This record gives sequence, structure tokens and C-alpha cells, in this order.
Amino acid sequence: MVPAQQGRVAEPVYRPILASRRGELEALAHLDSAAAPLLAPVLEFSTVDAAVLDLLGRLPAGLVPAVDVSALPDGPETELVRWGVPVVPVIGLADSDRRLVAHGVAAQAHTRRAVVRLRAGQDRAGPDATTAAAERIWRDGRLVPEQCDLLIDAGDVCCPADLRATEPRVRRLADWARRHAWRTVTVAAGGMPPTLSRLPTDEPVRLDRWDWLLWQRLAELGVGYGDYGVAAASPGGEGPGDRFPTVRYTADGAWWVYRWSRRGGRGDERFADLCRTLVAAPHWPPAGAGFSWGDHELLRRARRVAGAGSPTNWTAWSTSHHLAHVLATLTRPARDQPPGPWRGGEERGRATRAHRGGEARRAG
Repeated sequence: MVPAQQGRVAEPVYRPILASRRGELEALAHLDSAAAPLLAPVLEFSTVDAAVLDLLGRLPAGLVPAVDVSALPDGPETELVRWGVPVVPVIGLADSDRRLVAHGVAAQAHTRRAVVRLRAGQDRAGPDATTAAAERIWRDGRLVPEQCDLLIDAGDVCCPADLRATEPRVRRLADWARRHAWRTVTVAAGGMPPTLSRLPTDEPVRLDRWDWLLWQRLAELGVGYGDYGVAAASPGGEGPGDRFPTVRYTADGAWWVYRWSRRGGRGDERFADLCRTLVAAPHWPPAGAGFSWGDHELLRRARRVAGAGSPTNWTAWSTSHHLAHVLATLTRPARDQPPGPWRGGEERGRATRAHRGGEARRAG
């Protein structure tokens, strides 16, 4: 899919699954007006409070997020129609009857659409049982398949073994999806490891984006692309002692992870050194600070015109660059799409190592 022409409304090309934390919401809030309609984020809520709802209300025009409250108990606070902002409900196959009705009301009140999230690792029933669960959603939510975007959530895909296990499972689900008239079908996966605390510090470390590779291998299915931004699908936490300045910087087929502990004890100097290293690296975009709001903020730190910020800021800037990079990749002509980690005669399934230094390398 590409941006609309001749006055038509642009269709989203990218569906990231993001935590509803301040960092991720700040990154979304700084999207420009051209990029916002191309994004259809799924926001996962673990709590609902006035501050988060305020940030949700400040998202740019044209960006209507889907909201997943499956981690929260049924109740008035999770009835999306009460939130006062337009959102798309995310519906799970195992949602309660009460929640299905509430989500159906929210869908009809706002966009007349819903996202059905099928978790490949949890929703393991056969095709007939899955069809029965989908029909229950349509019936109780008073929806039809043409109003529903199917999100096949593959979960963590962080290594060759994950990829080998996940690909056939996702293909079976995509084959099942063809039985029904879904509005769209998207495959999302999380390629970032749950923890980075074991990675080396004070030098860029390359990690392959296995989620991106999974989607490339499914290209002939015509499914849309989704991911978990720069976070893991199943966060493991970094531990109380690991608060090193960290940037997760997205490039073609890889992330470059910067975790900095050197150059004295002051956080501002450490983060400035990290950013100076980043802006001098080959994967710094030619557009520089103009590439995204996050890149603008990182360059300001490299020039020492602003302080280091906090882990929330680092997440916001990393996420901002990631969203811009993925959108730029998905909307460029097909002939310019970057190849995956495997090329030519390289062995399928070969383990990828984390690479150090400023130059991109592939596992050999």
C-alpha cells in the first residue's frame, strides 16, 4: 500500500503494537501530518488514568489508534465509548460477552471498525473453533468481517529457532484467514530481546530484526506489516541496576543498540558521547535531524545543547526514529526494498551474532 493520491484518504501501511506509556505516546504525538494517516498503532493498556488519556487525546489528526484493554478487568473504565476520544477497539477471541458488546458499541460510535487480535502462541484452536470464535465476535459485537482488521500476533521472534517455529504457524493462520472477508490482514511480531543487560557497553551492537525477516518471508501472502516498535513482545525488564543511557536505533534489517557507561559519571556527558558516536555512524540517515523528531532530539544531545533526558525520553526518541524508518521502508518502491539477512547461498536458519562497532555486518 502507498499514500493515497488525488484527494483519496491514505490507507495505513504499518500497524505497530506499542505500550501506552509516555515514551511511546510522545513519539506518536510528534508524527507529522503526512505520516500520521499511514500508521494504525495498537496501544496496549495496563492501566487507565487521566494522564494517559490526556496524551491519547493529543495525538495528531488522522491518527486513530486501536486500543487493547485485555489486560484490564471488565468494568466501566474499560468501556472505550466512555473515553471521549475516537479509538478502534481491539477484540480478543476469548473476550467476555460483556466486553464484546461494549467493544461493538465503541466501534459503531467512532470508526465503525474493530481489530481482531489473534495471538499465534495462545489461540491454538483448530480452524473450525477459530471460525466459531470469530463468528461470536461478529454476532455479539454487531460487526461484519468487512469492518474488522485481523491482526495475527506472532509474539516474540528473536532468533532463528523462533523464526522456524513461527513461520509455519503464521502461514496456517493466514490460510484460515482467507476463508473470511477481513478488511485487512496484518502479521506482527516482536524481534527485540526481552533484556539488553548482557550486551556490551560503550560500543554499538548490531541485532538482527527477526520480525522484519519473518514478514519478508511471508511476502507472497500479501499481509500487512506490524511489530512491537523497539520493545520486546514479552518484556523481561532490565533489572534495577541497569539504567545506562540506551538508544535502540533502527536500520535496514537490524537494530543498533547503544548502551553507554563511559566518559565519567555525569549522565549528560555520557549521553552526549553516545549521541556523537551515533550521528557519526554509517546508519545515521542522510536527512539527519530532519528524518524524525527523535533524530532531531538525538542530534541536539550530540551538540550538547540539551540534557541527557530520562529512560522515557530515550524510548520516545528511539520509537520516533523507528516509526519513521519503517514507514519510509514500506512506502519506498519495491525495487528499493532492502534484502533480508540471508542472501544468495547463505544458510537458512543460521544463528545471527550481535555485532560490535560502527559498521554493519551480517552473520557469516
